[in-house]
Formats: sequence, structure tokens, C-alpha cells
Amino acid sequence: MLKLLVLTALLSAQAAGAQRTPRYDLVITGGTVVDGTGARRYRADVAIADGRIVTISRKPIAPASARRVIDARGRVVSPGFIDLHAHLEPLPELSGARSAVTQGVTTALGGPDGSSPWPFGPYLAERARQGIGINVAYLVGHNTVRHAVMGDANRAPTADELARMQGMIAQAMGEGAFGISTGLKYIPGTYSTIDEVVALSQLAADSGGIYTSHLREEGLGLLGGVGEAIEIGRRAHIPIVLTHHKAVGRKMWGKSVVTLRMLDSARRAGTDVMADVYPYTATHTGISVLIPSWALADGDTAFARRIATPALKDSITRGIVFNILNDRGGGDLRRVQFSRVSWDKTLEGKTLADWATRRHLALTPENGAALVIEAQLAGGANAIYHVLDEGDVRRIMRHPMTMIASDGRLSSPGDGHPHPRAYGTFPRVLGRYVREYHVLTLEQAVHKMTGMPAARLGLGDRGVLREGAAADLVVFDAATIVDRATFESPHQYTTGIDYVLVNGVPAIDRGTFTDSRTGVVLKRTAGKK
Repeated sequence: MLKLLVLTALLSAQAAGAQRTPRYDLVITGGTVVDGTGARRYRADVAIADGRIVTISRKPIAPASARRVIDARGRVVSPGFIDLHAHLEPLPELSGARSAVTQGVTTALGGPDGSSPWPFGPYLAERARQGIGINVAYLVGHNTVRHAVMGDANRAPTADELARMQGMIAQAMGEGAFGISTGLKYIPGTYSTIDEVVALSQLAADSGGIYTSHLREEGLGLLGGVGEAIEIGRRAHIPIVLTHHKAVGRKMWGKSVVTLRMLDSARRAGTDVMADVYPYTATHTGISVLIPSWALADGDTAFARRIATPALKDSITRGIVFNILNDRGGGDLRRVQFSRVSWDKTLEGKTLADWATRRHLALTPENGAALVIEAQLAGGANAIYHVLDEGDVRRIMRHPMTMIASDGRLSSPGDGHPHPRAYGTFPRVLGRYVREYHVLTLEQAVHKMTGMPAARLGLGDRGVLREGAAADLVVFDAATIVDRATFESPHQYTTGIDYVLVNGVPAIDRGTFTDSRTGVVLKRTAGKK
């Protein structure tokens, strides 16, 4: 009898201990869930275990069932934001990805604008070994592939060269690329024909990839650039994204009315085309964007030789003057603001007009052109171009087929003078375009940042809050979230975000960056979607 009593007591103690063992690693209680689908918000508790969302309950979940409880009363709980256009080149050095995490980004797509890592597979493997702060996925870049095979040659590829490029695209897709990106405004992609791009994009399509395009022209040639991208999508049978969609230069302001109609028309005709946009009226790229592309063929030494030839220099100067007046120059040297100048850090944050004034030069397009040439000969520079219209930004953002993406580069305080989008894109949409300007509802904005890009990438377990999905979440205050980075002072982190979870682990905890590095490298699985 005594043995039976002892055994019963032991079993009772074990049962009580089992009951005390928490079911969940974390429970977020009392928050307003905006689930990323576009559906109306609702109050619910969210329970997480082993990096996954295991329960979403409209009834309170017992605090004792979790190892940790986050009180989200008065806060929004949403999926982690997915940046469909991110410049992740500094990731080996900035592996914590703080400038992305602090704006709520939990997943980012790298390799945009035609430029990507190569060799592709080994680069992904190294990032996975390194430990990274966010989940990352990559496109394979057309410019990277073309340069590897043809250098900066201004000609069509031979049959052998095209076959080699196709092989590289197929290899990258097999190694997990989510598609192909082009930068048809940039060297050497600008020298390609539509036939070449279609032939390469078909390889990505065969593996279920997407096509993202920095258009050949975003200024005076914008309509042709959109038309070309749509035609590539139609011929290659590949879903496309008109990335960082915009209308550059005063003469093109308002033309987003036309480009969005083109997008709608193409969709009705069966071409799967979407767009993304950032919430700023300035672009960012190299100073060489002001130089005619023919002048940059075959590399820096060839450009220097052309500049040394008076007749060619005159032609190059005229081309730069045209672009200053009609394209990225915005017709005013004050609209070109240097962001990174390796050979003269004192120019960072200053404008082309400031540089001209320093040299005691009149603020003419011709003097601006001379300085652009000087900058390129010195090694190039990056610049912010204040040449977009707020009306176009809002119109593109509202379109039902437009997603939010930063086009931002991973950044750290004190390094250059970056575009503020590197720190503030997603909070800016929520704080200004939702709360202040009422361009979007909260549900629409979150959908454009989460569910839509996840679906575009075929990420079935991210971008939406549902049971079984990866536990990438953001907890923020919809009444206070806002960007702080400005064009004058860009190195400022956002406010109003309390928690960011990457695969169930806080990367932002009570507003503090933890550098947890629980991101993973995502790879597209083989086969069509």
C-alpha cells in the first residue's frame, strides 16, 4: 500500500511539472493584428514556438503557457516587412542589418538593378555561415552576367557568349535565385537588346523565377521603358516588377497616369506585371547616370581616352548638359546631392551647385557637366537626385498592384551621406502616408509591405500572420511610428517600433537593437510556381 501511495505521488508531481512547462516560447498579448492579407484588423494573442506562429487566438492565451509574454496593448502586430528591392552589398560587413531591422524589415531581396553576387551559390553559402540579422533572398543580375562574359562591350553577344550567359542564369536559378534583375539604364546592360534580355529571362521563367527591371529610361523615355519591360514579360512568360517605379524630371511629372494604365492594360491582356515604389521624391544612383552611355563603353580608360579627344568631349558634354536639363539633373545643379565621394569626403551631402560655387563657377549646365566629367575621371561618385513629383509618388503607391520597397543600401552611422530611404522607408509609409496623408489605410499599407511581396516571391510561409507561418513579426505604435532620417541628416533610426522578431527571436526588443542574427538565406526551390 505504501508503494502505491509513493508511486501515485510521483506521478502527480510529474503531471504538475508537465503542466508548469510552458507550451510556447513567446506570447504577444492584447495587440491589434493586421495580418498582411489586407483584411480588417482584429484583436488577438499570438503564440510562438520554435520560430513559428503556432496559435492566433481571439481569446486571451494564459500567460503561464509561455516562457515570455509581450504586452502589445495599444500596439499593432503585423508580419515583418519584406523589402522587395534592397542593396545588400554591405551585408558581409554589416551582418546585423541594423538599418533594415530598425525599420521593421525581416526579409529583403538583394541583387537588384542587374547587379548580383557572383559566383552565386558560394556567396549564399558564406552568408548562411556568417549569421545575418534578416532573412535574405537574391536575384541574379543581368549586368553582372553580361560583364563576366563580355566586359563592357557595346555590341550584341555572339551565339557562344549568349549561351554562356544563359548557362550562368540557369546555374544561379539552380542555386536558389528568385529570378533575374536588369539595369537597362546602366553599363553594360544598356547595350543589350530586348532579344538578349528575353533569351535570358526565359531561363529564369523556366525555374519559376520573376523579372525585376530598372527600366532603360525613367525620364523622357519612360513610356518606352515601361513598354519594353512589359514586352519582355509577355515574350518570356515571366512575372515582372517595374521596380522603384517613378517619372523622372519635370517634363515627365504626371506621366504615372499613363504608365499605370499601361500596367493595367498589360494585366488584362495576360501579362503578370506589378510595381514597387519608395515614399520619397528623390532617386539615388551613380553620377555616371548623367553621362551618355556610349561614352562609358569598354571601361574607365576608354572614357578617359574619349574625353581627351576634343570632338568626343564636346559630344559627351552636350549629352551631360541635356541630362542635367531634362533628366536626373532636374534642370538645376542644386537638385544633384552627393552621397558618397571616395576621393573628396567633404562633398558628401553637398550639391553639384555647392561644388561649382566652391570653384567660383556660375551655376550653368555647362559648368555642371564639366564637374560631372571631373568626378567620373576621379573614380565616380554616388548622388541623390531631387527630381520626382509627390503626386506621382502617391498615385503609384495607391495602385492596387504596387508594393513598397526601399531601394536602400544597408548603412551605418558616419558612412557617407545616404538617401534617407536606407533608414526610413517603411516607417515613413506608415507614419506619413497612412497616418498623416491618408494615402493608404493601415491594412493596405501592411499588405503592400508583407503579403504582396511574399506572394510575388512565392514565400508561402512568410508575409502573412497565420498559424504555421515563420515568426517574422513587427510590433509598432501606429500613433507614433515615423521615419527620422532626412536628406540633410540621413543617419537616424526610426521611432515607434517596439519589437521586431526574426524567426521567433527579437532583433528589436523594447525598442533596442539586439543584433540577434537569426536570419536565414532563402532559396527558391526548383520548378515552376
